[in-house]
Amino acid sequence: MKRPSHAAFPNFCRSDFNRRTALYGIGAGLGAVAFESLLQAETQQPHHAAKAKHCIFLMMEGGPSHIDTFDPKPELTRQHLKAFTRSGEMESAMSSGKRYFVKSPFDFIKAGQSGADISTPWLHLKEMVDDICFYRGAQVESVNHPTACYQLNTGNQFGGDPAVGSWVTYGLGSPNESLPGFVVLPRTSYPQGGAGNWTNGFLPAKFQGTPLRAEGSPILNLSPPPGVSAMRQRENLDLLAELNQYHLNDRPGRGDLMARMESYELAYSMQAEVPGVIDLEGESQATLDDYGIGNPDTDAFGRKCLLARRLVEKGVRFVQAYAGNWDSHDYIQKAHGALIQSVDQPIAALLRDLKQRGMLQDTLVVWCGEFGRTPDNGLRGGDQSYGRDHNAKAMAMWFAGGGTKAGHTVGATDEIGAEAVECVHHIRDVHVTLLHLLGLDDNKLTYYHAGRHKQLSQFGGKVIHELLA
Repeated sequence: MKRPSHAAFPNFCRSDFNRRTALYGIGAGLGAVAFESLLQAETQQPHHAAKAKHCIFLMMEGGPSHIDTFDPKPELTRQHLKAFTRSGEMESAMSSGKRYFVKSPFDFIKAGQSGADISTPWLHLKEMVDDICFYRGAQVESVNHPTACYQLNTGNQFGGDPAVGSWVTYGLGSPNESLPGFVVLPRTSYPQGGAGNWTNGFLPAKFQGTPLRAEGSPILNLSPPPGVSAMRQRENLDLLAELNQYHLNDRPGRGDLMARMESYELAYSMQAEVPGVIDLEGESQATLDDYGIGNPDTDAFGRKCLLARRLVEKGVRFVQAYAGNWDSHDYIQKAHGALIQSVDQPIAALLRDLKQRGMLQDTLVVWCGEFGRTPDNGLRGGDQSYGRDHNAKAMAMWFAGGGTKAGHTVGATDEIGAEAVECVHHIRDVHVTLLHLLGLDDNKLTYYHAGRHKQLSQFGGKVIHELLA
């Protein structure tokens, strides 16, 4: 196929050609696009001095129980299996249709020099608590999984708005132009709410999260078809860019077209960069063992944690790794016990690895689910089968590195873990604090859409200074 001649750019030979058309044609040329990209990279600077350059967000989808992980409640042991009414009056008799307080099936210890509270199934993370800031004051609004996931990830319960990672890459750009700025490591099936959890929303499409598949090729069609050389592929992309540019010239203001063009170039660059990043064969056996890779219980999340470290090491700005199935409505001892076992060693290895490499100081690690669990539940078949329901008023969350207050526990819930009562903040304030640590001001990080300037916090929020070092 021949390259298009000047006839492929008819803006300059149409009868309606005028100065406005000429200026737009010049401004939208490939050279201008490249210049604009470089200019944007130079102007994407933090609003203030940043404590963190990257973020690894460990998302425990389903709602882990704070009462059974990092927030012990001795009062629940005293009230175990006592029923209560809505007024809070307790009864020792057990009858059908009533709910009962249930203690944690796990013991707790005071770990590290900081004496952090942690349940005993965390065999490995207990060694890293002095690098962690535990937060017990966060609250959300929804107890419905999809809407709660959307709110945690985008600030909007109903979806459609940009994800946190999209806002971060929009504000800071990506140091590595050959890799996406926002990468998602989902579980085998997508979380509730699907890809809306890492959407770019109303931001330009290039800021959406790029998911790497949990099984098979991480990115479909990453390699060129058999028989297509790198030179031939480059020529095809150059031709496609010219044709797309011709299409764009007649459609001013179409950011989606520009984003599509940029995505082709990013995909081409990723063919060379991604295989080297996702190939773990270059890691030592000691490192693989440390992350639990090769162990059936820890292999899946271990690979995500190690890949997250490799991605931020290569300059990826925001990585989100998912671990699912934390929705333990019954048999919480068995369910949460297995889930903790699957992530405990990989997470501890990630923190230790980042620290040993000198990366933890400028990499913010976040651990949380979309909400917490209740201190009570209806029994299903006996004492050993109890679980916990959804709780928007109290949840488990912790931070490590990136300027957070290591070795501290901030905030508190009431004596039964039903509600946060100390240093209480809505999830929007957590978002604002995350941006702040990365050098971004939520009130300045805005995008004009639907008639107003929008921001991650929706309508503003506060930095939680108690979490900052």
